[in-house]
Amino acid sequence: MTDFERKLYQIILNMSLYRRNPTLNDLKRKTGKTEKEIREATKNLIRNGELTWNKEKQRWIT
Repeated sequence: MTDFERKLYQIILNMSLYRRNPTLNDLKRKTGKTEKEIREATKNLIRNGELTWNKEKQRWIT
């Protein structure tokens, strides 16, 4: 996991603890990265099994 992926994972985890899914704008503001970089890192986290999206509950599973 890269530093950016770790940071993104931590942001998603912390916001999920408060029952709030981070929006793309939240992630862009908190990381200072572009949409493309955020999407790429998120895909890597999903591919590596670090994150899972629950379609029924509309929540990230960490």
